[in-house]
Amino acid sequence: MKKICVVGAGYVGLVTATCLADLGNEVICIDVDEDRIEGLKKGIMPIFEPGLAELVEQNCQQERLRFSLSMEEGVRASEVIFVAVGTPPREGGGVDLKFVEAVAAEIATHMNSYKIIVNKSTVPAGTGARMQDLIRAQRNGDFDFDIVSNPEFLREGSAINDFKRPDRIVLGCTSERALDAMRALYDPLSIPPLETPIIATNVESAEMIKYASNAFLATKISFINEIANVCERVGADIDTVAKGMGMDSRIGPRFLHAGIGYGGSCFPKDTEGLLEIARDAGYDLRIVDAVMKVNDVQPLRVIEKLQRVFPDLGGRTVGLLGLSFKPNTDDLRAAPSERIIESLHAAGAKIKAYDPVAGEEAAKRKWPIELCRSAYATVAGCDAMVVVTEWDAFKELDLVRIRESMLSPVLIDGRNIYDPTVVAEAGFHYDGFGRGSAAS
Repeated sequence: MKKICVVGAGYVGLVTATCLADLGNEVICIDVDEDRIEGLKKGIMPIFEPGLAELVEQNCQQERLRFSLSMEEGVRASEVIFVAVGTPPREGGGVDLKFVEAVAAEIATHMNSYKIIVNKSTVPAGTGARMQDLIRAQRNGDFDFDIVSNPEFLREGSAINDFKRPDRIVLGCTSERALDAMRALYDPLSIPPLETPIIATNVESAEMIKYASNAFLATKISFINEIANVCERVGADIDTVAKGMGMDSRIGPRFLHAGIGYGGSCFPKDTEGLLEIARDAGYDLRIVDAVMKVNDVQPLRVIEKLQRVFPDLGGRTVGLLGLSFKPNTDDLRAAPSERIIESLHAAGAKIKAYDPVAGEEAAKRKWPIELCRSAYATVAGCDAMVVVTEWDAFKELDLVRIRESMLSPVLIDGRNIYDPTVVAEAGFHYDGFGRGSAAS
């Protein structure tokens, strides 16, 4: 058992703190947001993540996990300090490291013994060295410490499983003392039966692994969306094309699902961040630049498809099923739904919407939409319905009931969750991505 401090009770920090506690460690999770900390002490989750509330409650009851506003308490009581704060994009490009640097400065203020400072935040190569210099300058050498880069690879909606059964654990550091301690911390995941591989490298390489991984996954999504757009024009079926591609072991089937593009807190921010890292290093990262441009316009293809049926969307009512950027989360950051809503509103359409989880978050955004309580209430009286998020519940809807409640039976499938033939047989004009259209 190790005594651990996790700074940041956001998505990454809260999941990390909870899962480290569940591995048997004593964890204190720190955040500057008083309402968030007080809510967590009462069992109120600031984010939606399946299974997280139960795991937090269980580890708090067993006194392995607690929450505090005091950095001093967290730093002084801990051997290992995880930094899991936001690294938002700067205006004009690049990564804003003000929160990471502020945490490093505060850690330096409260150090009372040797500490291992672990960066979980997604940061440009060289950030670990900057943190080290900042802390050394402030401490003046009175306490030893080591910096470790340990990037996270958590997917919203499956974050607990991703932590406990990772594909790999990346540890970037130059200190054998710190590396041995981090290996011991991750022993439950790296020894049989899981035997998760541990990649030990320098800090800069570890920092780059996270950016390169996310940029490559984003590339697969934008690539298959480009192929889907071509498929529509030549009469090919994207599902079959993607299946044939994915059977090649060099390519693999994951992230080859055509639709309205990626969103969330990672891919958009990290592709932009990597682009800026390359620019700062004097290199033009043209592939990643193209990936971003493809994704930026992909949600607007929904508008194109609607305008093939209704050239003038003014006065039309469109029902959106789903708002979050992916299922099993309430995250609306960079969600394709926002671009679709903006464009529909600009075209004069009335917008109704429903999301099983993200409705409360959407209400805070004050988007020009009518939020509904169910999928059926959303599509009733609509000229068209658009699938924006591939929630499992939407796959089981009664399509005949939906068609009978709509003014016009038009279905734009932004995630290709329906069989075009089945939808057409239910009486719809159907249009997916890379599949072409089908009419009853």
